[in-house]
Amino acid sequence: MSASSSPVLPTSAFADGPRLLADVGGTNARFALEVAAGHITLVEVLPCADYPSLSAALQAYLALPHIAAAGGQAVRHAVIAIANPVDGDFLSMTNHHWSFSIRAMREECGFTTLDVVNDFTALARSLPQLSSEQKHQVGAGTARPNTAIGLIGAGTGLGVSGLIPSHGGWIALQSEGGHVSFAPFNEVEVSILQFAWREYEHVSAERLISGDGLELIYRALADRAGVPAEDLPAAEITRRALAGESQLCDDVIEAFCCMLGTVAGNVAVTLGALGGIYIGGGIVPRLGARFDRSGFRARFERKGRFANYVSQVPTFVITAQYPAFLGASAILSEKLASQ
Repeated sequence: MSASSSPVLPTSAFADGPRLLADVGGTNARFALEVAAGHITLVEVLPCADYPSLSAALQAYLALPHIAAAGGQAVRHAVIAIANPVDGDFLSMTNHHWSFSIRAMREECGFTTLDVVNDFTALARSLPQLSSEQKHQVGAGTARPNTAIGLIGAGTGLGVSGLIPSHGGWIALQSEGGHVSFAPFNEVEVSILQFAWREYEHVSAERLISGDGLELIYRALADRAGVPAEDLPAAEITRRALAGESQLCDDVIEAFCCMLGTVAGNVAVTLGALGGIYIGGGIVPRLGARFDRSGFRARFERKGRFANYVSQVPTFVITAQYPAFLGASAILSEKLASQ
């Protein structure tokens, strides 16, 4: 996969033109063209806040001169992976103000095919295609072939999905597991939950294991320590922690990683994910070695009578830059092949 401004189209280009792939989160919308099978290029990242609608962002991408020159104006088939439940024709995003009708967008953009799927469904479909250079194992464990695979990822929200083997292929789960109720593991996490209850009647896992969650954990730990909390965004909390400038910020990162370990272990035992647990999203890859030495893996294995079971399950951080495009491409290819 590459992001070039003037691609040379391969001789095996699709007969009906390039295909549009999109990965839309609550903060950014990522677009690319697949100009031939497996040849994904011309990646652009557009801030969601800069556009009144997803359709406007999509058409802005296709109108970029180098995109139009590569056949962007002739796109007939498109797939959008979006950070939202997909149930029916009309979607209203949970973590952004965009809402739209799939049918109306298809007609407005002139597409023959427009498929919209959950972003973690698309990301899950990418997992079997990841090379060893596109993932990083944390801790022990060995993946068993032909067994379920789990997926979690923290960013603007907390995504959860999985893959179930079926007849030589895979079925991706459409899950909203990030919205399960948060389960504290120790007294510190109980105090964080009690603090969060001051703001929210229901505290989901996503409330704490996300970008906004880092800020909430920071306020909670500052309150517990009896120190004033600064108005820090998640990025600054992370920066101070990684730079060794703030013990409190480092404690936030540690709590976040351990909470993620609890949720990852829950997904592993729920799915029987002996094929491994993969971690996506924007936050964990940025933590680098700090995540490796955090309590994530130890917490992942703290499952009481099932400790031996989960200790066999490997955990991987996805390091590929745009992995959801791989899954989106597979989903669109299957849809077109069935038509």
